[in-house]
Amino acid sequence: MTDSGIPGLPPTLRWKGGAQGLLVLLDQTRLPTAVVFRECGSAEAVHAAIRELCVRGAPAIGVAAAYGLCLGTRSHSGSSAGEFIEQVRKTCAFLESARPTAVNLSWALRRVCRRGEAAISAEADPQRAWELMLAEAHRMAEEDAAVCRRIGEVGAPLIRDGMGVLTHCNAGALATVAHGTALSPMYEAHRQGRRFRVFVDETRPLLQGARLTAFELSAAGLDVTVLCDGAAATLMAAGRVQLVVVGADRIAANGDTANKVGTYGVAIAARHHGVPFYVAAPRSTFDLSIPDGAQIPIEERSADEVRCGFGRTTVAGGAACYNPAFDVTPAGMIRGIITESGLLEPVSVENIRQIVGCGSCNEG
Repeated sequence: MTDSGIPGLPPTLRWKGGAQGLLVLLDQTRLPTAVVFRECGSAEAVHAAIRELCVRGAPAIGVAAAYGLCLGTRSHSGSSAGEFIEQVRKTCAFLESARPTAVNLSWALRRVCRRGEAAISAEADPQRAWELMLAEAHRMAEEDAAVCRRIGEVGAPLIRDGMGVLTHCNAGALATVAHGTALSPMYEAHRQGRRFRVFVDETRPLLQGARLTAFELSAAGLDVTVLCDGAAATLMAAGRVQLVVVGADRIAANGDTANKVGTYGVAIAARHHGVPFYVAAPRSTFDLSIPDGAQIPIEERSADEVRCGFGRTTVAGGAACYNPAFDVTPAGMIRGIITESGLLEPVSVENIRQIVGCGSCNEG
């Protein structure tokens, strides 16, 4: 996959070259004022890109990490089978440490790691194992684009002419290989000719909504309005929002959902005002090994992102800053989850088991 699937929008990530190639990432820290690409030729470079939010969004960091695993083990493909697998596992652990909340990261790494281990067991040829690992990473990229397109097809009927649709953070093409998750139904409804307005929370402190979501929706020609995070409830009270769709970084077995901090507040406001609140996510985002949201690890980022985001100090000296990157919305506040396998509604343990299936989930 070499494009975002959205006309006018550059690709989030792509592999450049063959076996000796490298990973090219759209540097999202530079958007929307500059379109800059970062080339990564090592696992360390990919780890830094994930940690620094050059690439972000659960599906995108999963695929980026898969390529990072290939980059980190390429030079060891001429070693013994035992040494190669040891390096694969070591690189997996290193990349997994980049960000703890998004389950797609560990899921993608485990998938590529298992492919290498299986090849070693069958052939004991590290070079062949590495080639199959790279092929698996390519396959994951193609699958992500197809899955996100399908999420759009499943979710598009929820969006009707004249609606106001609210989203929080960025769960679009920039957060995936192509099309996006929460934004994919909007793109599909737009393609089908429906006209509606998308309201985008700024998403503090790093403004992923204002910088990224508005950037890609505008590029695609959708009607988009950016608002302060604190204005979402007032907008709902005024009757201007008929639907909320957000993405997810990890979904527990009971449907509790971790997403960008502030999502929980949006869900509370939506419930109070009777606005349907939906989550859009691929099956790979479900983690059935975690019974509920209390077990989801929440990343806490540097206080400087709050204190002096974008280079200007905005917090009084001596004041402490609290900067969790995510929060958890209880399953009972979610009307439904839009997946590539269909609309999961209502959200329950039984329905999650049925639609996700043990063979496709992160379980144990």
